[in-house]
Amino acid sequence: MTVEKAHERTARQKVGDAAEQLVVDRLAGRGWRVLARNLHAGRSELDILAVDPGPPPRLVVVEVRYRSSREFGLVEETFDFRKRAHLRAGIARLLELGCLPDGTALPALPFAVDLAVVEPRAGGALTARLYRDALR
Repeated sequence: MTVEKAHERTARQKVGDAAEQLVVDRLAGRGWRVLARNLHAGRSELDILAVDPGPPPRLVVVEVRYRSSREFGLVEETFDFRKRAHLRAGIARLLELGCLPDGTALPALPFAVDLAVVEPRAGGALTARLYRDALR
């Protein structure tokens, strides 16, 4: 008989979790309502699904991208055509289902995708920037 260990998060995953939490906190501070995090839609994972109160109000998927340095370019550059295509597939599946995994219907609002980039600044504290309508 084997005993399974609880899945432990790697250091990299923990930093990613902190980056995502920073974005969630910032959105909530602006009055956004977070509906889901790490939402599985088809073969894709959507980082954050939230309602932006606007004006105008929108249903938004927020893709969170993090990099520990700019050694290989800007964080924004990691949002490449492959990532966008994968994201579009997940969003299409979510909209096709019309609801969250728990059965809650998606709000009937205009839909958008925003990009949140997170990186450390001097001293190690994380900073975040939000780009609205990132797929346009």
